[in-house]
Amino acid sequence: MLQFLFRRFVQALIVMTVISIISFLVQGRLGDPVQQMVGQSVTLEEREKIRDELGLNDSLYAQYVRFAKKALQGDLGVSYYYKEPALDVILRKLPATLELSFSAILLIIFISIPCGVIAAIRPKSLISKALMFFSTIGLSVPIFIIAIFLVYFFSVEWQIAPSFGRGETEVVFSFWETGFTSWDGIKHLFLPSLTLALSLMPLFVRLIRSEMMEVLQSEYIKFAWAKGLSPVRIYFIHALKNTLLPIITVAGIQAGTLVAYTILTETIFQWPGMGFLFLDAISRVDTPLISAYLMVVGAMFVITNTLVDLIYGLVNPTVRLSSHGL
Repeated sequence: MLQFLFRRFVQALIVMTVISIISFLVQGRLGDPVQQMVGQSVTLEEREKIRDELGLNDSLYAQYVRFAKKALQGDLGVSYYYKEPALDVILRKLPATLELSFSAILLIIFISIPCGVIAAIRPKSLISKALMFFSTIGLSVPIFIIAIFLVYFFSVEWQIAPSFGRGETEVVFSFWETGFTSWDGIKHLFLPSLTLALSLMPLFVRLIRSEMMEVLQSEYIKFAWAKGLSPVRIYFIHALKNTLLPIITVAGIQAGTLVAYTILTETIFQWPGMGFLFLDAISRVDTPLISAYLMVVGAMFVITNTLVDLIYGLVNPTVRLSSHGL
C-alpha cells in the first residue's frame, strides 16, 4: 500500500506540473494582463514600467519558476475583476459546486444501480426494454435540452421547484455555506442536481446491466443457485459486488465529464458555483481566475482518481493495486 501511495504521489506531481504549465501559459498568453489591470487610460511608458514591475518582460522560464513558487504557497494571482486573491474567490464558490456534484452522484447511485440490476435480471421484460429505451434517449439528448424540459415541467407547469439560484443558505462550521439546512435550499438544488444526474445516469444503467448480465452467467453464481441461496443475496451481494469493479473504474474516468457538465448546469440554472464563475472569468478575460480554476480542478481530478483506486482495492481485496500498475 505504501508503494502504491508513493507511486500515486509521484504521478500526481507530474500531472500537477503539466497542469501548472498550462495554467501559466493561460495566465500569460490569454490577453494582455497590464491592459486588464489598468485599462486604456495609461501611456505606453507607464504600461512598460508596470510590465517590468510585474516581471512580464523576464524570460518565460523565469516567469514560470516564479509562478510555480507562488502556487506552492497558495498564491495563484489576484483576480482582475474581484480585486482579491483568485484562490479565495474559487474556494468561496467551491461549496456550491461540491454540493451540486454530491447530490447528483447520490441520485446516480440510488437510481442507476437498481435500474441496471432490474434490467439485467429480466433483460426481455417490458421494464428492461423501457429502461434501455429511455437510457438511449438520455445518451442522445444534450444536457441543455434536458434542463429546458425539466424547467418547463417542474418550474413553469407544476411550479414545484425554482428554476434558478441557490435559495436560502446558511454558514456552518464558520466556513461552509450550505443549502442543505433549509427546505428552500433543497428545492433550489433539485433541478440542477437532477439535470446533472440525468446526463450521466443512462451510461451507468447500461453499463451495470451489461456487466451484471455477464456476471450472472458465471460458475460461482450457478453454484450459489445450487446451494439454495436467496435471489436477493445472489443478485445484490454476490453478483452486484463483482459488477461494481468496472463501474468504479468508469466512474473515476467520468469525473472529468461531471465537471464539464457542472459548468453547463451551473450556467443554465444560474447556480453560483465554480463552473458559473469559470465562464464568467472567460467572458471578462480574468486570466488569474481562469488559471486558478484549472489548478483547483486539476487537483480535484488527481485526488478523485486516487480515491477511486483505493476504493477499487477495498471492494475487491483480491485485487493487488501494485500488480495492476495503479
